[in-house]
Amino acid sequence: MENYKENNPVLVNVSARHIHLSKDILEILFGEGYQLTKTKDLLQPGEHACAETLTIAGPRNSIEKVRILGPLRNQTQVEVSITDTIKLGIVPCVRLSGDIANTQPIKLIGPKASVDLKEGCIVAKRHIHFSTEQALNYGIKDKETLSIKLTGERGLIFENVIARVSNNMISECHLDADEANAAGIKSGAMAVIL
Repeated sequence: MENYKENNPVLVNVSARHIHLSKDILEILFGEGYQLTKTKDLLQPGEHACAETLTIAGPRNSIEKVRILGPLRNQTQVEVSITDTIKLGIVPCVRLSGDIANTQPIKLIGPKASVDLKEGCIVAKRHIHFSTEQALNYGIKDKETLSIKLTGERGLIFENVIARVSNNMISECHLDADEANAAGIKSGAMAVIL
């Protein structure tokens, strides 16, 4: 399997700060019955960027124009980098997407109203999405912890990369802006699974 991994690097895309909204929070922020405006499909099937943005605020500062991603989810989640947590004045909670219990509070400011979330702000754990078939080819199981190598002038090895395996996913590694900047890469880079 080692040879397969070396000869089949994984696409890396940089995940900028963003927001996933639930229907109830969307309607508080934008008004009852509001529909988000899809602007661009993302690589993972069904995922897309929206035209709408919000301001997020912590105890120290705020960040404007944070993109909303669709589709709507069961719970609202804000994903930021560690650098963002410093600016906002909150403690970073590094978690897998969806695991928001006991995470940081954050204020969302929309065009119609604002919402103070009691939890839901995370720094997403670095991860790689795989379809079930792709994971089988790589010899990888769901939630397995991996290491990846990025080459280049500032090449790095990232450890603690979580495999996320599902039938409806496509092979793609997500790093946040801090991680990408440390490695000197942009979206479209390739990583080898070690």
